[in-house]
Amino acid sequence: MSVLAPYYLVFKALHVAFMVTWFAGLFYLPRLFIYHAAATDEISQTRFVTMERRLFGIMTIGAVLTAIFGLVLLSLNPLLLQHTWFQLKLALLAGLLAYHYRCYVWMRRLRIASASAAPASTAWLRWFNEIPSFFLLAIVLLAITKAF
Repeated sequence: MSVLAPYYLVFKALHVAFMVTWFAGLFYLPRLFIYHAAATDEISQTRFVTMERRLFGIMTIGAVLTAIFGLVLLSLNPLLLQHTWFQLKLALLAGLLAYHYRCYVWMRRLRIASASAAPASTAWLRWFNEIPSFFLLAIVLLAITKAF
């Protein structure tokens, strides 16, 4: 038995708490992208660049701490890897990391773009903004129900 085993529920709580931090950023950052793409004046664009950069930093810290505590939990209970529900959760996590990276790409694109080079339509960003909802629902359902 590991010396950390008695703290398993504490690590699980921290894993969930930092997951909430990460998802808060994933939900709000694309909304900032929509506002940023629609902004036409330099002051607003500069403000959005600053807000996006700060929020991305906070959500990245949340993602890293979520991963660290998840790895601690996995080291304490490696049998999780044998469960289909957990394997699906890891696959969804890979997709979520790809989404997180895509947020970084959008953030850089909007920072570099001038007002005239910004996307003509924010329709794609509005759809992009909804993607984390799927990940959150699927991951929580898998983790709670352990259906597979």
